[in-house]
Amino acid sequence: MNHRLRTLTTFLFAVAVIAFSPSAAEPQNSGQDPFSSVEDFQREFQSVPCRTKDRLPAVRSLFEKMGAKPNDFISQKQGNVENLQVRLPGLGAETIIIGAHYDFIDAGCGAVDNWTGIVALAHVYHTMGKFSHRKNVLFVAFDHEEDGLNGSRMMAKAIKKAEIPQYCGMINIDSFGLAGPFALASSSSPSLVRLSEATAEALKVPFYKVSLGNADADSSSFVARDIPAVTLSGLSKDWDSILHSRNDQTDKIQPISVYLGYRLALSLFARMDEAPCNEFAPRK
Repeated sequence: MNHRLRTLTTFLFAVAVIAFSPSAAEPQNSGQDPFSSVEDFQREFQSVPCRTKDRLPAVRSLFEKMGAKPNDFISQKQGNVENLQVRLPGLGAETIIIGAHYDFIDAGCGAVDNWTGIVALAHVYHTMGKFSHRKNVLFVAFDHEEDGLNGSRMMAKAIKKAEIPQYCGMINIDSFGLAGPFALASSSSPSLVRLSEATAEALKVPFYKVSLGNADADSSSFVARDIPAVTLSGLSKDWDSILHSRNDQTDKIQPISVYLGYRLALSLFARMDEAPCNEFAPRK
């Protein structure tokens, strides 16, 4: 393990979030700190792009603010579906995907579902860009999740069968801001749900695994291709009165919830990056 990677892993597991409250947050970042704070997330939600036509340009702008250059972006298009990808190179061909969908049901603003996921994704990108890692990291903003997981299905289907063993896992960030983190078990690989539980325990973050009725998520598209995947979320019991409704607005978001999602995704990646690529693959 090289020194810069060791520094990332040590930081993530040495600094524990003791409780789900603002008092447990870390101090506000200095300009040189690669790790985002609760205050950083609070600033991100002072405005949210609430028109469909503004959504993808806002994703690109947010990643640029986090350090991405214009030639770092890859657009994957098919019909009216467009995913946006940003890649951080590792040391070989092995790859971990971290994604979040940017489309939304326009009855509301799509602030919780899923601008929170896009913001967390972009901040994970910013932090990961400051550290070395073994595996390539492919950050993906998925389109058309709400009408059939179309963006993630397009990406998953485009992966050649011979290349699937090089995809070590996928972390999907979908709808934080209302409560502590959980894994959507019905759309996730058991191996990565278990790893998420162990990671949260190490961080001293409350964590659950739940099923939300018929709810599905972009992780399912990769599970279907035998790529281990997990969806992380942070919803409260009244989620169904907010998501997909006019109530999905910025004022519903608790920044600490999004911050914990960011921290959990970072720590989960660190463990996946250190493990052999087939560690979490389905057993046949």
